[in-house]
Amino acid sequence: MLSAFIQELINNNPKKLFLYDGLGALLSAFLMGVVLVKLEWLTGIPKSSLYFLAFIPCLFFAFDFYNYRKDDGNISTPLRTIAILNLLYCCVSLAVAFYHFDVITSFGWIYIILEILIIVLVAGVELGVVRRLSQLT
Repeated sequence: MLSAFIQELINNNPKKLFLYDGLGALLSAFLMGVVLVKLEWLTGIPKSSLYFLAFIPCLFFAFDFYNYRKDDGNISTPLRTIAILNLLYCCVSLAVAFYHFDVITSFGWIYIILEILIIVLVAGVELGVVRRLSQLT
């Protein structure tokens, strides 16, 4: 099923991955920087860390939007770049969570782990598209 989704993206418009990734980054930034800040008592993650974690996806959104709108034919390099950045963000999120290990609640851990799982899945799709695109050229 995932393979079919990747093939459809390649056939139709692989640049849409930048759009999907950017919208996901905006959602992540909103959840971290607005929603979870209001629920600090529930997650245990300090506001300063949530704002820090929310800022990074804002940068990713700008990168995604730029690459979605850009008209050059090469999308493999920026797509690989955002996939790697997404994976690095997962590492940073996990590091922040472990830094606050004493105060983070079960709900906070659940949120961080679910976000990481989703981001890893998205990065895997992006890298799969890059791999398939490189096989086509």
